[in-house]
Amino acid sequence: MMETLKINNSQKLQLKPLEVPNRLLLGPGPSNAHPAVLGAMNKPPVGHLDPAFLELMDEIQSLLRYVWQTENPLTIAVSGTGTAAMEATIANSVEPGDVVLVGVAGYFGNRLVDMAGRYGGDVRTITKPWGQVFTLQELQAALEVHRPAILALVHAETSTGARQPLEGVSELCREFGCLLLVDTVTSLGGVPIFIDQWGVDLAYSCSQKGLGCPPGASPFTMSQRAIEKLQQRSTKVENWYLDMLLLGKYWGSDRVYHHTAPINLYYALREALRLVAEEGIENSWQRHQENVEYLWESLESIGLSLHVEREFRLPTLTTVRIPASVDGKAFSRKLLDEYNIEIGNGLGELAGKVWRIGLMGYNSRKESVDQLVAAMREILPH
Repeated sequence: MMETLKINNSQKLQLKPLEVPNRLLLGPGPSNAHPAVLGAMNKPPVGHLDPAFLELMDEIQSLLRYVWQTENPLTIAVSGTGTAAMEATIANSVEPGDVVLVGVAGYFGNRLVDMAGRYGGDVRTITKPWGQVFTLQELQAALEVHRPAILALVHAETSTGARQPLEGVSELCREFGCLLLVDTVTSLGGVPIFIDQWGVDLAYSCSQKGLGCPPGASPFTMSQRAIEKLQQRSTKVENWYLDMLLLGKYWGSDRVYHHTAPINLYYALREALRLVAEEGIENSWQRHQENVEYLWESLESIGLSLHVEREFRLPTLTTVRIPASVDGKAFSRKLLDEYNIEIGNGLGELAGKVWRIGLMGYNSRKESVDQLVAAMREILPH
């Protein structure tokens, strides 16, 4: 008879009931979930093909269409974080040899470049300094040179806090015969988005930011133009798990088994979307804008300056320049350890230069701003 392994001392510590700190999450995500969303997660799971769960999937689709302002039939939640939904847009739209033009003005533009290259795309870039945005004239010039099959832009660049204007871009894309792919990870729920009016063909987001839900169930939408390109592929989608030809059968009328969905995360997403709809999407946008303006004024009142021009700042995420005399990482660690507040440090080119402060979803409240700024005012002199 084989002898079983024994639990060692370090493993005994793991047998304690789970305890985690209760933080105020004001970084780039995740944000704190609404109590009602956390309550929804505690409901008993059902099967992923149970009629009650299939009805809930329909509700998620309908609510996602509302918050995204689209009528796209293929509007679903990907079972995975926002990066999975991001990869789903690339996997389903890029075939080997396709020219993919990516606007890079931050960290997540570079991630699109990496993903598109991995799927065989002939990747070209148009670049701007981190924190700036592209003009229609710059995009038109790049489209004329590269003639891409897909133009990929980040609507809300999480690394910089900049909002890329999208009005008029789809008209350029149709002029040059390409699809428009857009990252809305840090904008959905908190920043005005009009998928249909703006002519966006593919978009993705996440659950843990403007929607105020834990991560793990991520919005994805696809226009009829993008579906036609998918259906006309000469090669299979190279990612089986994210193949929309298969996932569409699970989320559509066929209800063909594809994978075991994260049941309780979908409960949470449905409740988070319900809360947005109950508030009204326009009211949610206005709340985020009013509270971020209060944040900007409060930060400037204690001598801090902001990285992005006001016209292009996100209402969900603000980049704050770190004063020359301050150790940015030590400051954010002190804020976490002593005040239980999380903010984000800079990424890539902005590492060590900015803090990233998120006011998203449930956390977009004046109380959050007051708590943060009071703590920053106490720490900065030291």
